[in-house]
Amino acid sequence: MNHQISSFAKINLGLKVLNKRLDNFHNIKSVFIQIDLCDKLTFIPSEKFNLECDTNNIPTDYHNTIYKAYIMLDDIYSFNKHFTILLNKKIPSKSGLGGGSSNAAATLVMLNRIHKLNLSNKQLIKLGAKIGSDVPFFIEGGCKLISGRGEIINTYKAPYLNSLSFLLFFPKFSISTSWAYKKIKNNLDDRLDSTKFPALDEVVDWKLFENSFEKVVGSAYPEILEIKELLLSTGALYSSLSGSGSTMFGVYKKEFIKEANNKLNIYNTLIALPA
Repeated sequence: MNHQISSFAKINLGLKVLNKRLDNFHNIKSVFIQIDLCDKLTFIPSEKFNLECDTNNIPTDYHNTIYKAYIMLDDIYSFNKHFTILLNKKIPSKSGLGGGSSNAAATLVMLNRIHKLNLSNKQLIKLGAKIGSDVPFFIEGGCKLISGRGEIINTYKAPYLNSLSFLLFFPKFSISTSWAYKKIKNNLDDRLDSTKFPALDEVVDWKLFENSFEKVVGSAYPEILEIKELLLSTGALYSSLSGSGSTMFGVYKKEFIKEANNKLNIYNTLIALPA
């Protein structure tokens, strides 16, 4: 019997990179919002584990987070049945949308379900953190306030969220997260309490959201700042880089999103909704 699971992307509504930790990671504060853009993972029974992808530029060995998640759980629980996992890739690689982290989380969730491991979300989050900083969020998804290196997940008040839509703008270049963190070292904020993001309600002050990576990435890739202005000019309430990029997004009231997308139809854009 085959099993399939959706692996959703996310955007960072705000992202503040704080001090560097003793473990060489950075403390962050961010609002993660899961969106309906997703990859699909299909689990097909097989004699041994194998990973296949419909996109040539995605590794299918230990460099892939799906592979890491599968092997980690197999090492712990010694599976008596295995699967070939087919990855149908829709989330662009190195785009700041968390595709790899989401894939790892989806793999953990599905293997927990298939093998009846009875692991709680708290246990899955702890395992996911061993694979990557953003993996814990994708165990539950939704809209969350993220802190620490990504493992501290709290509820975030967003009563206005379902009235909003997002327009994703994909530049023709990608951004390496490691490169972005190296570049941002002179722009860190050591004040752990320096950022408080407002609740998403009808009177939200969008100016209180920001992304620490935007200046450093924008200095190397000025196109993103041009995209930001373009999105704002079509009625976006707010526009920013997602993660370390390269995806730019605009936040719109739902009733205006199609008009904005039509104005930008000569570009590589995609409408996304909260998932």
